[in-house]
Amino acid sequence: MLRSLIACLALLGTIVPAFATTGSGCLYIVNVAPDDVLNMRASASAEAPIVDTIPNKGQGILHLDGKCVPLSRPWGSRWCPISRYTGDGVTKGWVKARFVRDSDCP
Repeated sequence: MLRSLIACLALLGTIVPAFATTGSGCLYIVNVAPDDVLNMRASASAEAPIVDTIPNKGQGILHLDGKCVPLSRPWGSRWCPISRYTGDGVTKGWVKARFVRDSDCP
């Protein structure tokens, strides 16, 4: 029984994605004016509701949660799924790829 439980937990660890808190996988904001914000949307659409507004400075940690889609479109036209970690919690949503670049996580 114990072996089965350990095997299941080990398998679960390979199925559930791990989100990095250090190393690669984070993002930083580009192409947004210093006094403006980046809108995080509920889905990959400019018409989707805004779930968060991310200031260009003091943005918290932005983590890339998956591939920016659709892959058939040029990079700047894709939408990226992200999580924003702040002292107040975590917000998940989508941002346009043209407004973010890869970075190491703090």
